[in-house]
Amino acid sequence: MSAVSEWIVREYFETHGFLVRQPSKYQVSSRPKLAEEEIDLLVVNPTASGHVVAENVLWGAREIRQVARAVVSVRGWHTERISPKLVARMPELVRFADAESLKSALRDLGPGPVARILCLPDLPAARPMVDRTLEVLREKGIDGVLLFRTMLLELAAHVDAQKNYEKSDLLQLLRILKKHDLL
Repeated sequence: MSAVSEWIVREYFETHGFLVRQPSKYQVSSRPKLAEEEIDLLVVNPTASGHVVAENVLWGAREIRQVARAVVSVRGWHTERISPKLVARMPELVRFADAESLKSALRDLGPGPVARILCLPDLPAARPMVDRTLEVLREKGIDGVLLFRTMLLELAAHVDAQKNYEKSDLLQLLRILKKHDLL
């Protein structure tokens, strides 16, 4: 996961009122990850009145607003689409959603329901393959999928070109692009 991809996801959740925590501040490369290292972000929505996980797997702002707490995995491979074959070939894609990783997250979040959100670059182009990919991810324990396109479009829509977002480089960049009619 690249720092830029995580930065986008973090900003997306913060923009929607979530408190965001990165449980592991280091990158594991020389050994298999421990359960607690599988999760990229822990998010808590302090304004959620309950915890509702949407029926559909493909999420946006409307769906995440109903979630009180979640574990998030960021897969920022912006050069390929995620497919059922890739999910089967790379079980680490969904390992953050397994019982051991969730147990680790609950130590930080406390007891209660937790959504499992996977942030992905893209899905297959053909609708039947999109449906099959989302079905496979649901079977693997994923509650919601957020696409980078969705997150970036929603962040861009949120940005006001007349405001100065000096505390957020990403929002400031989107503002500048909007100000110069590039968005």
